[in-house]
Amino acid sequence: MKIALIIENSQAAKSEIVHNALKTVAEPLGHQVHHYGMYTPEDKASLTYVMNGLLAGILLNSKAADFVITGCGTGMGSMLACNSMPGVFCGLVIDPTDAFLFGQINDGNAMSMPYAKGFGWAAELNLQDCYRKLLENERGAGYPKERAAIMAKNRGILKDLKAASCKDMLTTLKAVDQDLLKAAVSGEKFQELFFTNCQDDAIAAHIKGVLAS
Repeated sequence: MKIALIIENSQAAKSEIVHNALKTVAEPLGHQVHHYGMYTPEDKASLTYVMNGLLAGILLNSKAADFVITGCGTGMGSMLACNSMPGVFCGLVIDPTDAFLFGQINDGNAMSMPYAKGFGWAAELNLQDCYRKLLENERGAGYPKERAAIMAKNRGILKDLKAASCKDMLTTLKAVDQDLLKAAVSGEKFQELFFTNCQDDAIAAHIKGVLAS
């Protein structure tokens, strides 16, 4: 699984801590971790929590990533921004129990975490435990197990509801503020990572056009 990590500007100083915690858990399990930034508070390309959501939509809908891990000070803003995008189902994960239940019940494709609120001593251990609870278990298996079928049915209903209420990603990209979009995709390693992994030619073409403008 290709996991994309996205960090916004207010928490960029913790980027290395989050990245290392994710790699520590994900890579031994055979997953690839692609860090889309920010990397430091001094990065030229500055991401807001709104841009986190936009990037999550681009990466998931183009299949450049299979799962997105993001966050902000409380995790709330990034979660809301992610869920405003077509095809993105993002949960707020604060502790390992959240991570386990989100994976088992909701089986979404993105999670947002707080990197300021409650981020204190041994925070990196909580991060690792959250990633472990999400990635070590088969997702969507249900909790409790006897409710697995109804949970899967409800996930399908939610997916259909979102598809009915949202435009497709390419239409969304054409409709959003193009300056906002350009700022979101101007990160130091975005082009290297995205165009290598993108599987949607139309989305890739629009992003190339925005970057060239």
